[in-house]
Amino acid sequence: MVRRDEGAATTSAELRAHNLARLLRAVHDGAGQLTRAELTRQLSLARGTATVLVRDLAGRQLIEELPSPADSPADVPVQRTRGRPTGVPSAHPHGPVALAVDLRDDSFTVAAFELTGRGTVLDRQERDTRSGTAMLADAAARLTIRRRQFGDRVIGVGVAVPSPLSGGTMVQPTLPDWQDVDVAGLLGVLTADEAGPVLAGNDATLAGLAEARRGVLRGVSVALHLHVATGIGGVLLVGGQPVTGARGSAGEFGHMPLAGGSGPCRCGSTGCWELDAGARGLLRAAGLGEQGDRMVQATRVIAVAADDPGCARALAQVARALGRGIGALVNAQDPEVVGLSGLAAEIHGAAPDAVRTAYLAALMRFRRPQPPALLPSTLGDLGTLTGASELVFDAFLTPRGLGTWPPPARKTA
Repeated sequence: MVRRDEGAATTSAELRAHNLARLLRAVHDGAGQLTRAELTRQLSLARGTATVLVRDLAGRQLIEELPSPADSPADVPVQRTRGRPTGVPSAHPHGPVALAVDLRDDSFTVAAFELTGRGTVLDRQERDTRSGTAMLADAAARLTIRRRQFGDRVIGVGVAVPSPLSGGTMVQPTLPDWQDVDVAGLLGVLTADEAGPVLAGNDATLAGLAEARRGVLRGVSVALHLHVATGIGGVLLVGGQPVTGARGSAGEFGHMPLAGGSGPCRCGSTGCWELDAGARGLLRAAGLGEQGDRMVQATRVIAVAADDPGCARALAQVARALGRGIGALVNAQDPEVVGLSGLAAEIHGAAPDAVRTAYLAALMRFRRPQPPALLPSTLGDLGTLTGASELVFDAFLTPRGLGTWPPPARKTA
């Protein structure tokens, strides 16, 4: 997921390809809200060069240039200059599409993302009584349908998985039949590679990446992000890049004994934080079973807590466990801010005082006067999917990736 430099350009053709990729990447990173003049300054291009590059990208149906707005959006700080306004390069209506899958042990969601990062959920399906392998086959079938819908516009598939990965393989999944499965390779085979390259990443890591690129962690030098679903994961981001560890499986914060529990965890350890602060912990505290989608059930518990004393007690208990664990992680990681997504954002929103009281109590004394802010996600349900789509765009927005883009005559949608 780290952007790779393909090497310095040595010929005029290579330089042109390099600048085309840089410009398209800047359009992507700026969410299609920067004018051509602003992009020209940002990339230190000559005005004439930028004009030629924009025309080239537009001719390939990679972008279209929209009229310039009178004022820049409030969330995109730019410097306006006097003179004739220029257009705003944005996503072409027939431009590249990245498909993204949020794979959970009890459901999966498929979405499509355009160049500027705008996403649309296409499919959502809960797992029936069949195996996790069968659910992967169902996801592949949906991807095949969507590939046919978007035609040659599809540049790849990003998959967020609920497991640490080692070399692309799920090494501690929540379903036994996912153990040691190369999910990207398997989906590639099941879709007959019709949907372009398939790339996989840990769901919590991708949620953090999405916040660093398009959400509350954008521009933060050192950030900690926590994603709570059935379990708890997260990532430390430095300069917007995830710190993934020696084997690519860092951030398993849910399997640290941060809340004082002592029960056995499915991971093989005891006292894991996710037993107290994840969806399972919330459902157990509310006296409920784990039938169907646990995230949906947990969200319902939070929603009725204001009127149901049992759910209110469960919410308060989990909120305290969540805050205590966040404080311990801040002591260890020293972030500027902490991002929250999934159930973490919902729990914080429903019981902010309980979370904050436990958070502050767990902090070292010198941190308490100016504790890192807790920032709920602004991306909502699209967060993890957005991160998965970024895997695809990172691979595509390179000279080599752009070389795979078909000419307009070949595109079918």
